[in-house]
Amino acid sequence: MKREEKKSDVPYGTLDLLILKSLEAMGPMHGYRVARRLEQVSGNLLTMNQGSVYPALVRLEQNGWISTSWGVSETNRRVKVYALTKSGRSQLAVEIERWRLANELVDRFLAMSS
Repeated sequence: MKREEKKSDVPYGTLDLLILKSLEAMGPMHGYRVARRLEQVSGNLLTMNQGSVYPALVRLEQNGWISTSWGVSETNRRVKVYALTKSGRSQLAVEIERWRLANELVDRFLAMSS
């Protein structure tokens, strides 16, 4: 079966995990770069827009999982840069475990015979 090359939205409940993991792997990034990185790693199968990425970044900051500072972008613009905090590293481990458990649950149902 051929994989459909259609862009889709981020699966419900995974955006925090994807952002936290990207910041862990890549280090501090500004919001636009976070969005582009998520699209890149997904093989351009995900569609990221400001309406989903920036509210998630604000939520993660309010939870203390990421911090912000001002920096300069590749195009010499002043941008807010997001970085993973110690608390964010702990939360990333929690999010990864939740994802693994959810996958295990779904796999059990997919393995059922009719």
